[in-house]
Amino acid sequence: MNTELRIAVIGAGPAGVYSSDIFLRQLKKLGEELGLGTEARIDLFEKLPVPFGLVRYGVAPDHPSIKFIASALEKTLDNPNIHLYCDVEFGKDVTLDDLLARYDAVLFATGAVKDKPLNLPGADLEGVYGAAKFVEWYDGYPTGAREWPLTAENVAVIGGGNVAMDVARELMRNADDLKVKTDIPDNVYEGIGQNKAKVLHLFIRRGVAQAKFSVQELREMEKLPGVQLIINEDDFDLDDETIEVAGKDKLTRQMVEELFAIREMAEDMEDDGDVDFEGNPADRKYYVHFNSAPTEILGEDGKVKAIRVERTETGADGKMHRTGEFTDYPVEAVYHAIGYKPAEAPGIAYDEHGAHLANANGDGRITTEADGGEVRDRLYATGWAKRGPVGLIGSTKSDALAIVTNMLEDLAKAAEGGRVAADRDPESIDRLLAERGIRPIDFAGWKKVDAFERAEGAKEGREHKKVIEPDQMRELAHA
Repeated sequence: MNTELRIAVIGAGPAGVYSSDIFLRQLKKLGEELGLGTEARIDLFEKLPVPFGLVRYGVAPDHPSIKFIASALEKTLDNPNIHLYCDVEFGKDVTLDDLLARYDAVLFATGAVKDKPLNLPGADLEGVYGAAKFVEWYDGYPTGAREWPLTAENVAVIGGGNVAMDVARELMRNADDLKVKTDIPDNVYEGIGQNKAKVLHLFIRRGVAQAKFSVQELREMEKLPGVQLIINEDDFDLDDETIEVAGKDKLTRQMVEELFAIREMAEDMEDDGDVDFEGNPADRKYYVHFNSAPTEILGEDGKVKAIRVERTETGADGKMHRTGEFTDYPVEAVYHAIGYKPAEAPGIAYDEHGAHLANANGDGRITTEADGGEVRDRLYATGWAKRGPVGLIGSTKSDALAIVTNMLEDLAKAAEGGRVAADRDPESIDRLLAERGIRPIDFAGWKKVDAFERAEGAKEGREHKKVIEPDQMRELAHA
């Protein structure tokens, strides 16, 4: 009998890669004590032709920290005990039964690619876009759009989190500036170069102290060439209780302090004659509206004409109250970034309310139904698949440790020290995929794609330039 534990992980984004790494580390540390031994093989299945999920395809290309995260993930994948199977889709190329026959446990780390719906009148008008599809476009997602209609001069973005900030920033970006600093492909460079947006309104339903921005996002917003930031002074009139509550949480306090710095910056921009952060004349205006809840998108001839926004008040407890005061802003496009809906997995129950795979009390053990179902043996979820679309990439590490702890505990209780899969031949999965005509892309294949992207970038004095067509990725990987 093959003595190593065998684990299948679905999804090669941060959640899947971190979990693989932590599983191997924790097994080395605790395996003997738990009667599991210290050896495991982890097979990581990814439906896209390349790994890294959210880091490559869900975050704006101008985030400097993303390069470091991608580099750390790559180091983890360069581990002989982790086997990468890209271009293999769970539920289509391999089934749950296929995996349970060959692996002692299956961990879902499937992330999210769809927007939560915008339930406002007028949401179906031409010119209303979900953030997820726009992010796919500017990040060169393999099955995403290749062109984007950036014809609106006045644009609204709805949302109080980091994705809303990313979308707003890319809509205000200068194409040449973006190209120099990032790995955007040619179609995105050309598209942003033709962007007509001159005025952008960012609408955040709650107050300054309740926003969900990271300080890093705010600092990136501050440095947009040719863009004047404009804020409403009244939004910053916080009462003592609100300031006290915000001060109790370190991250909230830092965010509020940064927003007050932006308020001063916006005042200076106006006082200096409508300039950008470097004092140069600004040709685009970026309005940040707190306490502003969009209630309707107004249209004419089926197209967006304006957005109606209600003024809100937010208490120190974070509860929002509507005031009945409405303002209409003329816009020709509306982008909504109000949250993602994590992917469903065939054969796994889904919790629609929490927007994640059904799992027991949030501990990552998959259940038969969303509300009070029975725990299913050997099936687990981590990251957004476990907890829904909340938290930053860093949250994924603490998630992974908790899930791995549960997995090891369960494996230790199982027969034969957790070795319960009937088929223990490590080459069995390769034979199965070959029989089905599936050609996975492994880590060596990904390195070929990466090398090509680096070579293409170097021709233009850039570190990287993304390949976006799936067939080209396959050709490069299998060469």
